Amino acid sequence: MEALFTTPSTSVLKFQGPELTRSKFSKKFSHTILASPTLPKPFLQIYGRPQTLIYTSTRLSSGSYRATISAEAGRQNWDFGRFVKTLYFFNGFPSPAKFFDFLVEKLSASSPSPTELVNSMGTSDLVLVAGATGGVGRRVVDILRKKGIPVRVLVRNEEKARRMLGSDVDLVVGDITKDSTLIPEYFKGVKKVINAASVIVGPKEGDTPDRAKYSQGIKFFEPEIKGDSPEKVEYIGMRNLIKAVKDNLGLRGGKLLFGFEDNNYRQIPWGALDDVVMGGVSESNFQIDPSGAENGGPTGVFKGVVSTANNGGFTSIRTKNFSEPENLSAYDGLEFRLKGDGRRYKLIVRTSSDWDTVGYTASFVTEKGKWQSIRVPFSSLRPVFRARTMTDAPPFDPSILMFSKFEYDGKLNETFVEGPFELPVSTIRAYIKDPIVPRFVHVSSAGVTRPERPGLDLSKQPPAVRLNKELEYILTFKLKGEDLLRESGIPYVIVRPCALTEEPAGADLIFDQGDNITGKISREEIARICVAALDSPYVCDKTFEVKSVIPFSEPFTVDPANPPPEKDYDIYFKNLGEGITGKEALQQNPVSV
Repeated sequence: MEALFTTPSTSVLKFQGPELTRSKFSKKFSHTILASPTLPKPFLQIYGRPQTLIYTSTRLSSGSYRATISAEAGRQNWDFGRFVKTLYFFNGFPSPAKFFDFLVEKLSASSPSPTELVNSMGTSDLVLVAGATGGVGRRVVDILRKKGIPVRVLVRNEEKARRMLGSDVDLVVGDITKDSTLIPEYFKGVKKVINAASVIVGPKEGDTPDRAKYSQGIKFFEPEIKGDSPEKVEYIGMRNLIKAVKDNLGLRGGKLLFGFEDNNYRQIPWGALDDVVMGGVSESNFQIDPSGAENGGPTGVFKGVVSTANNGGFTSIRTKNFSEPENLSAYDGLEFRLKGDGRRYKLIVRTSSDWDTVGYTASFVTEKGKWQSIRVPFSSLRPVFRARTMTDAPPFDPSILMFSKFEYDGKLNETFVEGPFELPVSTIRAYIKDPIVPRFVHVSSAGVTRPERPGLDLSKQPPAVRLNKELEYILTFKLKGEDLLRESGIPYVIVRPCALTEEPAGADLIFDQGDNITGKISREEIARICVAALDSPYVCDKTFEVKSVIPFSEPFTVDPANPPPEKDYDIYFKNLGEGITGKEALQQNPVSV
């Protein structure tokens, strides 16, 4: 029995990663098949005793005709009408040349031999840095490049960026305040983002060409907003950037591809692709059971009857190709929430919408009568063509889930049993594997929750807190931008530095949460923290403030000949709590704009 659980042939669900080049696996989801175990034999044979095929056509009461083909030697009738219907459901009948080649291959197929698996998919881990010409951003770029991590910068001024970062920097020109400038092609291959973009604050009296006054910190000059407003940069800019990169970075909870979840429902048009395409009589379908889910809600059900008659032995459902590709480059595999029946099923993902091509395949065993989550990593899929493992297969592009009598390379499915089967499937989603690390690192600011916080002595607060209104609600919009990131579903971390300085990194640090501390910290130190956070699960989905132990009144210097060792920031990250933002004190007194 073979059950094909696939995406429809008129649509292409596109898994575009880990590499977005044709030379690597491109994760393009074209169809999906769920099948039962056994390898079908050709229903026409050129060896052994010849078979006599008999074609019959029966007129139905509706005026249409039902065509069957029967054979001598005890073969069961073959439903030619269902065969044609199947072909036309999946983008019509294949070209005569391809179909002839398909039949010749079936007639002349020899016993397959095992072959090597293709290499595992690679990941590019390309990091996009926004605000790359700012004090923190340019240091982030420098650290990433020294570590050999691929980096792309998003800047407004190309000439300035190349002069500052080097002529060979991977650069795209765009403005986060203008959605139309963030072209999708800019973000191909991007897996992580460090956002160091910020509204520009400068001295009212002006500054030197190298912004010497600004570098001293807002504490030492009368500030004003230069250029775009905080609302445009900190809020609208964050919204635009999240929208531009969201598909590339992925969601912590995964991406729903099919099914019922909370109040969400995503439908995919499924069609049966059974062994009728090669002379068999097995039959399946996909239905919606309005109360069959584990919570009493609706669920999809893949069901049917599988038979080995006429050398068949599989049923499957398959989707049509999607009208628009689905970008799953940010994810590591597919997760099925289903109620098992104790059988072994097969997932097949195709790289092409063609009728008969290589499928990337994995099998999984279900537990009878139990709802369970089955994860199939993309890296576990092997390229298979007509049950034979292929070497040098084309780029990976998933699309088929199957229950079949057959495994790979001539092996049989040990759980295969003829007869009826039923497999409820409530959801199919793409998932990010554990441990999940931040995909979006955002540099915000300490003090964002403090304006108008009840009981706060503003005279003891930094200038930005006291002058929030005069600076066009700079901290208020920074907080609103943070909230957009928290609500996006992207794995994130929000770094809130205290007053930034041009001092070197290396001082002892204080990490805190709740938005209460004041002090100073080196821009170089913040850049190092941002890069370290990219690989730390301890800091994922957390918000924290950080400062050095050195007071403002004391400069911090290091001996270039004997610099302090680089820190293991995980020591600090491990102690951070979840859900602490400092907004707790504002719940009864929200800041209005």
